[in-house]
Amino acid sequence: QVQLVESGGDLVQSGGSLRLSCAFTGGIFSVYAMYWYRQAPGKQREFVASVSPGGGTNYADSVKGRFTISRHHAENTMYLQMNILRPEDTAVYYCSALNVRSRQSSWGQGTQVTVSS
Repeated sequence: QVQLVESGGDLVQSGGSLRLSCAFTGGIFSVYAMYWYRQAPGKQREFVASVSPGGGTNYADSVKGRFTISRHHAENTMYLQMNILRPEDTAVYYCSALNVRSRQSSWGQGTQVTVSS
C-alpha cells in the first residue's frame, strides 16, 4: 500500500523560500502521477502543482513562476520548491499520488506552511 510522508513545512517571512518533500513508499513510483494540494483555514483544498511519470508539470495560476515541482525517481521523492512566498500561501500542503493505470489515489497527512507578513 502506498504511503506518502510530507516534510519541510515551517514558519517563514513573506518573500522567503521553503522546499517541501514527499517521500513515497509501497508502490512503483514511476507509474504514479504526483500532486501537491493545499488547504487554507476555512477554504476548500485546492490544486497547487502536478508532475507526470514522465516529468511533465502543471501549476495553479497563483503559484506559476514562484513554485517548482520536481520528482526524483532514484529517491522515490517529490519536491516543491516555493519561492517568493506570500501570506496567502499559508496552508496545510498535501502530497497525493495517482496510479495512472488503476486510477487509485493516495494522500499524505500534510505539512503546515505559514507565511508571516
